[in-house]
Amino acid sequence: MFAGDQSSFQLAMPVEAQATVDRPDVLQLNGSAASSLKVSPQHPLQLMPQQSGSAKLTLKLFGKIPFKTVNVHVIPGLKVIPGGQTIGVKVKSAGILVVGHHLVHVDPTTRVSPGENAGIQLGDLMTHFNGEPLKDMSKVARIVEEAGMSKKPLEITFKRGEKIMKTKLTPAFDQSEQKWRLGLYIRDSAAGVGTLTFYAPEQGVYGALGHVITDMNTQTPITVGSGEILQSSVTSISKSQDGEPGEKRAHFLKGGKVLGNIERNTHFGIFGKMNQNPDYSLYKEGIPVGFAQDVKEGPAEILTVVDGQQVEKFKVDIVHVAKQDAPATKGLVIRITDPKLIEKTGGIVQGMSGSPIVQNGKLVGAVTHVFVNDPKSGYGCFIEWMLQDSGVIPQRDTMNLKAS
Repeated sequence: MFAGDQSSFQLAMPVEAQATVDRPDVLQLNGSAASSLKVSPQHPLQLMPQQSGSAKLTLKLFGKIPFKTVNVHVIPGLKVIPGGQTIGVKVKSAGILVVGHHLVHVDPTTRVSPGENAGIQLGDLMTHFNGEPLKDMSKVARIVEEAGMSKKPLEITFKRGEKIMKTKLTPAFDQSEQKWRLGLYIRDSAAGVGTLTFYAPEQGVYGALGHVITDMNTQTPITVGSGEILQSSVTSISKSQDGEPGEKRAHFLKGGKVLGNIERNTHFGIFGKMNQNPDYSLYKEGIPVGFAQDVKEGPAEILTVVDGQQVEKFKVDIVHVAKQDAPATKGLVIRITDPKLIEKTGGIVQGMSGSPIVQNGKLVGAVTHVFVNDPKSGYGCFIEWMLQDSGVIPQRDTMNLKAS
């Protein structure tokens, strides 16, 4: 909860209970500095955060039988600026990603893949050759040729998920191309377009996309080595239809401004530093943030671009709100109701992911996925998970917020 906020809770059972808080200086109950009070259906419980810190709230039936304990973490008030701008995304992986196996013509009748024979799989991230870090692909061909000519195997260090592994690979000489080959298709970068979700001016950070960037061939999440987001402009839109999601077509502006760097790529989007609110924002000042418990089924709006660079507001309905005690995707189900957006896009399209969801003047989430068979509907994530991954608010595991 944010300091200065207030939440009311109605007791679900027709009995009296005793509410106790261990830190009334952090969390007051019904405006009282007392550490304990009685709660009943006729006297609901009001939580009133006072200052930053953690407090334990315990409810006991008839004042004796514990039935609910909640750890509440109070953080300072926060305002962020909703985005909606279409951004170009360029990211380099922290190593060389294996995206396929390649058969090398070692003689007219024999084809082999040294990489496959060495046990390297699609999605593996090669980080070192012979102990030397692999920062990009520019030196790979030379290192492979030197190993092939010297007939010495390469010692390759690679990551598979969270595991760090090693193998030895002897390059093969391709008779048809007259080159030494690893027998692997590899890539070290990716590019695309998405939508900026928020900019937090006090912290100088941003969040975008609302979902992880994966390699297009292997669907492996990309481990970021470096990257940047840039100004981008929507040139056209292919409309979504049942069974076939549409997409925004956009281009990076020639000489376009670099808006920020990319430091992290998580399940909830990309995050990094940004030093000013980008152009075409509908908001010049920050607005409050709504936590998951603040989000209600009913009307809301999303911010996105459908033509050029201008951000617009469009009406949606939040039709389902999931209860999440820990970070998880698919927290919201939204349905597009705005006739203008439906006419222009057919609903949610690729490239719209990250579009901010605003309800009752608060930033509450971001669009993440479209329902393929019903493109007017899709998923969103709660904004608090993105704010955690950006570093703007503490992680839940350190906040100890789970109820028991």
